[in-house]
Amino acid sequence: MSKVLITTIPFGDKNRLPLHLLEENNIEYLINPLNKKLTEDELNEMVVDFDVIIAGTECITKRVMDSASNLKMISRVGIGLDSVDLLEAKRRDIAVSYTPDAPAPAVAELTIGLMLTLLRFVQLSNVEMHTGKWHRFFGRRLSEVTIGIIGVGRIGTGVLRHLHGFDSPKVLANDIVPNNNLKCEFNVEWVSKNTIYQQADIITIHTPLTAQTKNMIKREQLLNMKKDAIIINTARGGIVNEQDLYHVMQSGHLSGAAIDVFDMEPYNGKLQEIQRCILTAHMGSMSVDCRTRMEIEATKEAIRFLTGKSLESVVPEDEYTVQREGL
Repeated sequence: MSKVLITTIPFGDKNRLPLHLLEENNIEYLINPLNKKLTEDELNEMVVDFDVIIAGTECITKRVMDSASNLKMISRVGIGLDSVDLLEAKRRDIAVSYTPDAPAPAVAELTIGLMLTLLRFVQLSNVEMHTGKWHRFFGRRLSEVTIGIIGVGRIGTGVLRHLHGFDSPKVLANDIVPNNNLKCEFNVEWVSKNTIYQQADIITIHTPLTAQTKNMIKREQLLNMKKDAIIINTARGGIVNEQDLYHVMQSGHLSGAAIDVFDMEPYNGKLQEIQRCILTAHMGSMSVDCRTRMEIEATKEAIRFLTGKSLESVVPEDEYTVQREGL
């Protein structure tokens, strides 16, 4: 009987269909018994004897693969691939799939919600109301500010489409491959990242974590932003340097920030001291519909692999090139 290790949690909480699918196909499975994001050591001990990992953002390294002598496939619940050593997987002929479309709507919506919350100081008003203070904050509307989007793929484009419903604010965009169709469809200007840092009132990050984007936004870039700018990261931890963000915000620079993803998760760091920095627990994709779709798609890919059928969402060769060339 084939064995599947489900490391990502929660899994099957809102919809048990992924588990039913495994059971119907006589596939034995184990859901992460520690009920938390696994460290490399914990995964290394757990992975022995499993044929497939249905994975979250746990680090699946060469060392983990060394312990998983039966491992033949990794099915990522999500889009980011920085946690998987793709080159080592390829060397061992381990198939890797992902669910690139499923999380995008939820992440894009959360990003818009964070923009509105920070522009109108909702989080600060909530804190003050709970301590008995009554203060009416002046805020700004989305249509009145300039928004910078760094990374205009599935999620960045989703953010752009939502913004179009707010009287089409001015948008500055940056991507490795600018999509000129978006320039025609929306009020978008393709510019350098430095121009976004200098001119945008809101900067929102939607790039993958790679060698090139690691610490892409640190002290220099943060201080280059407007004093009352807002920065949002719902992409990947490690793109915005958390220590630098803390020190810059502690000095009074930046109106606000929202960070949903962290270098080390669960997060327990200095940004917890900054009330105008919203911290959320990597919940961008955690709407019931999107999370369920991710789990079902990843499970179906695992079943396809184990039953000898073709995969539908194989990781493209471009992603291997990114890791190979350190892009």
